[in-house]
Amino acid sequence: MKEKAQARREHLQKMRAEQKRKERRLAFLMWGAGGLVIVLLVGLVGFYLVKQSRETSLDAVSNYSYEAGQHVWKQVSYKEAPPVGGEHNNYWQQCSVYDKPIHSEHAVHSLEHGAIWITYRPDLPKPQIDALKKVATSTGQQDYMLVSPFPGLTSPIVVSSWGHQLKLDNPEDPKLGAFIKKYQNGKDTPELGATCGGQDAIVTTADQAPLPPEPTNQPMESATPAPSQSQQ
Repeated sequence: MKEKAQARREHLQKMRAEQKRKERRLAFLMWGAGGLVIVLLVGLVGFYLVKQSRETSLDAVSNYSYEAGQHVWKQVSYKEAPPVGGEHNNYWQQCSVYDKPIHSEHAVHSLEHGAIWITYRPDLPKPQIDALKKVATSTGQQDYMLVSPFPGLTSPIVVSSWGHQLKLDNPEDPKLGAFIKKYQNGKDTPELGATCGGQDAIVTTADQAPLPPEPTNQPMESATPAPSQSQQ
């Protein structure tokens, strides 16, 4: 009788020991699987961040240094096309979307006020032009966005701010949004806070009106008024 009881106790002990081994093995597998999932998630997040960083990198931005406040009435010969700074007309371009080229002299003045100028080849496919217009009107900062065609561009799309420029092939390029975020009303804006609209802003395209002439030395009441939308 004692021998049978002893045998049962030993059998139960073996069963318990085996059960504990199975539980330890299961726990190990679960922790291992959980750790593997965590490693995979960390890896995926890291890959996404590296990929995003590479896609939005602004290392390709060309940087220039120009003195601000150089207001002139003449046509200016710029080094860059489109220009990113330097001499410019006394009147700035109304920040908006234009379907025809605008005078660079007005656009540069808008850049001085913190605007971003998106230019594109006139033969760019319409869906891509529409995509650029969508970007310009959906950034939340459309009051400081210029969009216009620009003949002779070396790239399909060129985005500029005062002193900075980036060439792009596609409006879907994430670098476009990154450029706008960094340079629109950015720290290099010479006249930060100045308007990109108002009654003194030019609203016409280059084919609709020439550069405004220098006002003559007349009494204030008879001096040539600033161009406005109603006059153009």
